Amino acid sequence: MLIDYLNGSDSLREFYDLPPDLKGFQEAIAQHPEVEHRGLLVKELFKQYNGLIAESSAVGKNIQSLSEKNTYTVTTGHQVNLFTGPLYFIYKIVSTIKLCQQLKQQFPDCNFVPIYWMATEDHDFEEINFVKLYGKKIQWDTESYGAVGRLKLDDIKNTVEQYTAALGLSPHADKLRDIVSKAYLEHDTLAQATRYLVHQLFHESGLVIVDADSKDFKSVFTPYIKKDIVEQISYKNVSATDELLQERGYKTQVFTREVNFFYLHEGKRSRLVLEGKKFKVFNQEIEFTEDEILQEIDRFPEKFSPNVIMRPVYQEVLLPNLAYIGGGAEVAYWLQLKSTFQELNVTFPILIPRNSAMVMNKKTAEKIFRLDFSFKSIFKSEDVLKSEFVKRTTKHRLNLNDEWLEINGVFSKIKLRAHKIDPTLSQSTDAVKARLKKSIKNLEKKLLRAEKKNHAEALIQIGRVKEQLFPDGVLQERVENFAPYYLRYGDDFIKDLLKHFQPLDFQFTVLYK
Repeated sequence: MLIDYLNGSDSLREFYDLPPDLKGFQEAIAQHPEVEHRGLLVKELFKQYNGLIAESSAVGKNIQSLSEKNTYTVTTGHQVNLFTGPLYFIYKIVSTIKLCQQLKQQFPDCNFVPIYWMATEDHDFEEINFVKLYGKKIQWDTESYGAVGRLKLDDIKNTVEQYTAALGLSPHADKLRDIVSKAYLEHDTLAQATRYLVHQLFHESGLVIVDADSKDFKSVFTPYIKKDIVEQISYKNVSATDELLQERGYKTQVFTREVNFFYLHEGKRSRLVLEGKKFKVFNQEIEFTEDEILQEIDRFPEKFSPNVIMRPVYQEVLLPNLAYIGGGAEVAYWLQLKSTFQELNVTFPILIPRNSAMVMNKKTAEKIFRLDFSFKSIFKSEDVLKSEFVKRTTKHRLNLNDEWLEINGVFSKIKLRAHKIDPTLSQSTDAVKARLKKSIKNLEKKLLRAEKKNHAEALIQIGRVKEQLFPDGVLQERVENFAPYYLRYGDDFIKDLLKHFQPLDFQFTVLYK
């Protein structure tokens, strides 16, 4: 689906508005409706940043600029992972900042503010409560039932000490240790800690961090909450879209429900379900008639938390947003949502796949070249790389193709003779030939295995390179934390990412130094 989207395939064209290129952005700027609540947006963001920034800072100036009609945002969203989680969390934010910088160059009369939308209302704690650092899993074990952004940090000290101890001793380690300790030990909630940590890493670039778990923000969203809950707008539209996508051979990413909101109550985030004419809070003794739930939304909009289907709508209602930057799966589920946006009369953003990257030191890069591989070929499986290396460097011929041609000729004669004696023996001859061919292939594998022993040292190096760049057999960015790279390069790590990422090129980036 992602490849078809980037190629502008006709099969997906009806599921988005504007293409992910500069022409698309030019159209998005020209047709974006005016946002009426810019003043509220600025006021609430300064409130959320209270004590953390000055209005004269890069972040402060970007927040203030949101009051101007020619200011637009580019947004990425992510869970509030412990210690930022895997590397691609960093890559999403860098992609967002870099795109804003490029848009400013192309459209100098406008302002573009990078936004990190914290998924503070998410309740999948098991997805965010750990980090992998130098192959070790560091985990925060605590009870969580509700919105993770509201989690108190009273019992996180031991987890923080495990993480900071693993950083070792170096100037960069001291700086990161100080940032992490202040983030998690001097703030009350996970949302506050995440804001502080991400702000310290990206404040120079003017990144604005939004916590949408806010009564004032939800008040802007109130009409859409009512309409979707009462009329099941998203359920009807997404269900119809899913059928179309599946008919065209695409797998849908997210599942829609009749009611796509949760209810936040007494520390829990519970699903709202429609049973007959009553709206009930799942697993709780709370229920509403239609009139009652409309009154509840008016009085307490902060209690209504959108799920993965309605969160994108909330984001686009709140922000003067031009584009959303996410991973491949995120782009895919946004493609399920356009008809919902249309019926709710909300502008659908341009969808931009985030940058992906692999980071290695110069020694590893030189080893790849010395083994006569390229950065592109290193994505092949370890077994394939080892076989290719042996076949390329061996002094012996490891296939039996010529011998099989000779054997095949002999079998043709045998089959002809057998057919003359009894036509039914032709099948028996073919069966014997098939078994022999399988034996020949097995013998080729044994020849390759034997030759691999003669290149044992090189093959060990290939295995080490693969494990370093593809830990646990998956992309580095999906497993490793940013800390090892920050310890090695300091602030230059993020600066180098900003320098080399090209958000509209849609290429995988390999960085080494």
